[in-house]
Amino acid sequence: MSAPVPGEDCWRIARAAQASVIVDADAYFRHARAAMLKAKRRIMLIGWDFDAAISLIREDEADDGAPVIIGDFISWLVEQKPELDIYLLRWDVGAMKSMVRPSNLFTTVKWMAHSRIHVKLDSHHPTAASHHQKIVVIDDCFAFCGGIDMTGDRWDTRHHRDEDPGRKHPDGSPYGPWHDATTALQGDVAMALGDHARARWKGAGADPLEPIWGEHDCWPDALPVQFRDVDVAIARSAPEMEDQQPLIEIERLYLNQIASAKRTIYAESQYFASRRIAEAIAKRLGEEDGPEIVIVNPERADGWLEQQAMDTARARLVEALRALDTHGRLRIYHPFTTRGEAIYVHAKILIVDDRVLRVGSSNMNNRSMRLDTECDVTIDAALPANAGREAAILAIRDELIAEHLDLPVERVSAVIAEDGMIAAIERLRDKPGRTLRPYVTPDINDVQAWLAENEVLDPEGPAEMFEPVTERGLFRRMRGRPGRS
Repeated sequence: MSAPVPGEDCWRIARAAQASVIVDADAYFRHARAAMLKAKRRIMLIGWDFDAAISLIREDEADDGAPVIIGDFISWLVEQKPELDIYLLRWDVGAMKSMVRPSNLFTTVKWMAHSRIHVKLDSHHPTAASHHQKIVVIDDCFAFCGGIDMTGDRWDTRHHRDEDPGRKHPDGSPYGPWHDATTALQGDVAMALGDHARARWKGAGADPLEPIWGEHDCWPDALPVQFRDVDVAIARSAPEMEDQQPLIEIERLYLNQIASAKRTIYAESQYFASRRIAEAIAKRLGEEDGPEIVIVNPERADGWLEQQAMDTARARLVEALRALDTHGRLRIYHPFTTRGEAIYVHAKILIVDDRVLRVGSSNMNNRSMRLDTECDVTIDAALPANAGREAAILAIRDELIAEHLDLPVERVSAVIAEDGMIAAIERLRDKPGRTLRPYVTPDINDVQAWLAENEVLDPEGPAEMFEPVTERGLFRRMRGRPGRS
């Protein structure tokens, strides 16, 4: 049993006095608002995208006098708290796209005119890369870290109801069901994430910030605590640039966690297109007593070009893995609503046996490993401080499966204990209503195959953006071509 090692497959390991996983944005937005109301001196918002017009809670739920729309809420906070500064760091390309919405442009200009609201667009990345982390740090003693952006199209509940009236854009138009996840962390680990957030702020060209000392309680009152006094490993990815070394902690941690599994690997990811992760899974599928592996993906990627490239890459990797899966231990599923609408999976979760709980911003695709900036956190029961947390880790896995199957978690846990993970899902999913459906490989036309083979949207790193097409491709190492290890 291997645990994360700082400097090898993670950046730091730090103690969380309290920690919980938050599933779906209805809960996250609510708890984020509650935590920010407790802020005293600093809030740092690090995001891929940010929409100032979204509501954090519904109007009829606001009984504290604070606005529900996040743009107004941030302006209100600094007026109510004279010692509070708010720092908002956004990926520059994503910010430019959102600025076409008048409400965002107006609010951003208003913020920039305020002396204690600091807005920065981060362009410190290679061509075609993105800053993909989703982090909130409050007073360096509380943090959220995971996969949920504070932007449009994200709000949903764990019920993923058909035509939920709450699933609407700020202009009132509806969007489809959405599944996501993040973590809440209090204690030293929040200071570590604060160090990372301040480094990102400085790296974007802003003046450096000093740490905030003096811990206080920012934990949202309505958020149950799932873990107390646990060590949390922080893993990052960042691309190689002239002024920075690449960070591949996230990739190494994925490979080590997959290799360490004894019985089960349960994952949720927006994409499944990483060559290195597929190779690590292939090695486990060839073992006589290897683990069962379940991956929950969206039925299709979000966006036409992503569907052509990412979904085709997934099809090719899955077919290659199925050919190696002689023991029948790999399944990929998609969640659907009661009426059969596909639920978009944006969560990035990995749960290995009853030992590893990992939540972050990284997807199982190439760019999350070496091109985009990502940040994941892991609670690993192999760390001495985390002994005895196995039941809590397993409960989170079973709750996620139960959510997708729309069944009581007690029943799901009992059937998994009796039949194993894959057999339990197969037994329980065959029913009317919300459920999981198995992945079916689509037909792949020549254009889609070319996009996937040459990784047009999913390069492994900045150097590959300029490689000859003949040196690229999903299976180049399998063909014996040279590639980075």
